[in-house]
Amino acid sequence: MLKSRPFVLLVALPLLLALLLGGAIFGGQALSDSNVDDDIQRALSQTLDAPGDIELAKLQKVQYGYTICGLYRTTSSDRGYASFMYDTQSDEVILDIASQRYKSRCSLSVACQ
Repeated sequence: MLKSRPFVLLVALPLLLALLLGGAIFGGQALSDSNVDDDIQRALSQTLDAPGDIELAKLQKVQYGYTICGLYRTTSSDRGYASFMYDTQSDEVILDIASQRYKSRCSLSVACQ
């Protein structure tokens, strides 16, 4: 019994703690990333004043994840996709692709991929 205690304290316990810590870090990150899509759809529906569902496509994180560029389309619309930029810090959506802020962060490369 005395020989099994060092194994538990030196190997098994640190390994278990590392697995729990890794699960907490990566699990929290996965949950926060899944909420970003909902935040973007909510901000777009408020900006567009569109009650229907909004489809997102070709999302790309820029500026270390503080800005998300991509394409959106309302399900009730017959038109194709349009470009947008979402600022995760201010929860602001920019739809004007000619604006300097959009050009400096997103450019048109997002729509062409």
